Amino acid sequence: MINKELQRKIDEGEHQQQDFKYAINDSKKIARSLAAFANTDGGCLLVGVKDNGKIAGISSEEEFYMIEAAAQMYCRPPVEFETLEWQSDGKTVLEIKIPKSANKPHKAPTKDGKYMVYVRVEDQNLLANKILLEYWKAQQKNKSHLLRFNKPEKFLLQFLSNHDSITLSRFQKQANIPRFRAERILVSLLCMRIIQIHITEKQVFYTLSENLDKHHTPYDRN
Repeated sequence: MINKELQRKIDEGEHQQQDFKYAINDSKKIARSLAAFANTDGGCLLVGVKDNGKIAGISSEEEFYMIEAAAQMYCRPPVEFETLEWQSDGKTVLEIKIPKSANKPHKAPTKDGKYMVYVRVEDQNLLANKILLEYWKAQQKNKSHLLRFNKPEKFLLQFLSNHDSITLSRFQKQANIPRFRAERILVSLLCMRIIQIHITEKQVFYTLSENLDKHHTPYDRN
């Protein structure tokens, strides 16, 4: 008999908080998924489900121990998780639940063995950049962020009021400021929730926050 609740989850497909794994045969690789979920919004892995949503079932209990190794040995710091077994049509699917972590960033090894920070973006695990890491660090310090709106800040917000987005390199070049200053300004504006960061496979870019009116940027009121 097909488990309707499991099928409902599978029908959602792979997304920001869900991933399918046909089998677990590489703890280092699965560590990247665990770390990405923990660093973002949390999520779950459905082990024993093919990419097309077909239930294959897990082959042995060894897969649980490989996940445990991924979470404890190959995630730095270790990632917490819970497990749930689903039975459907005589097959077992292992659900791995990863909560959003208060102890981020969690690092996991790349294919070359270098430990990096991953985030979950839609159905992909992507590398976090320096600005996002500095933003997290500032959040954890929980300090109020003050920023003087000088010429570079005003340029950035005026640019974003007329354009959809901007990259770090474009901001640095057009504002004619050093890279470290451009990075610091972006981190401050992220902390103040004036801008948002967007990470894709090809680039990282910044936009005005959705709650800001593009025609009335913050410095217009100062």
